[in-house]
Amino acid sequence: MKKLGSALVAISVLMLVAVLVSLVPSDIWFIRTVDLVREPISYAAALLLVVALFVGGARRWAAVAMFALVIVINVWRIWPYSALAEPQLALAGDATAAAAAEGRCFSAMAVNVKVENEQYARIAAQVERYDPDVLFLMETDTRWIEALEPILADYDHVQRHPQPKAFGLVFATRLPVLKSNVVENTYRDTPTVYATLQPAGSRPIEFIGLHPKPPLPDWNTERRDENIVNAGVQTPDRLPDAIVMGDFNDVPWSRTTTRFRETGDWRDPRIGRGTYPTFPADLRAIGWPLDQLMLKGDLDLQSFAVLPDNGSDHRAMIARLCGSP
Repeated sequence: MKKLGSALVAISVLMLVAVLVSLVPSDIWFIRTVDLVREPISYAAALLLVVALFVGGARRWAAVAMFALVIVINVWRIWPYSALAEPQLALAGDATAAAAAEGRCFSAMAVNVKVENEQYARIAAQVERYDPDVLFLMETDTRWIEALEPILADYDHVQRHPQPKAFGLVFATRLPVLKSNVVENTYRDTPTVYATLQPAGSRPIEFIGLHPKPPLPDWNTERRDENIVNAGVQTPDRLPDAIVMGDFNDVPWSRTTTRFRETGDWRDPRIGRGTYPTFPADLRAIGWPLDQLMLKGDLDLQSFAVLPDNGSDHRAMIARLCGSP
């Protein structure tokens, strides 16, 4: 029991130091990575706190105190994304029945297929089942694009931008397209798609599809953060109504995505409702939300959801929106 008590104290010290260091404004990859996993760290700290309560000796309370502080700090950071906080964005629901009748509503779906994944049929089946009006695919190489051509054939406008590694994309839509372009905001192999769409009976809207690089041992987050923030404030047409979707490789409570949201006046449907984890797909109960959906202006959000596992390492997101006349 004495050895277990010492081990728990050591673990609690490491966890607390990691969480405290993660509050430092830094672009160093291992500091930013802690921000991504605040939820699972909190679950682990809660479990170890309970274990520590049953370990005898004075070490018990030191470990309990540090595990509790880890939980408090993480909950403080995540709090806006809990069901106890006030929602930032109302779900329009039946209030948009008139808009739906006028054809001003449409669905948008974002799917990170995982470039090494070979579950082509499962991804295709999910897209076919939900049949979105706007489809944004990430991590698409030529194999993925070829496999999904039967699905893409159903769309009036398709923009293919394959990459041999993990940052290819496809943008497809049935809505009339006024403008569509793929922009290299930071790196040549991390493209962002900007499109100006014209829903029936609605004023034009901008769609942004984003997939920056994650924090990795040889990859700090300065350029990723620049990519995220630029995507929100440098839209080509500066339209008041816009939607952004994609795998940000960042969580919504981070300083980067918070800055993106506040600088661009974006609204996040997760605020006041929960974190809606998307990664890893097969561990949703302890996962974290790397994929984002936000909107601004007078767009109404009827619904949004994280979809069931489709064979990728990310779960897809879908939303139904209605434009303003």
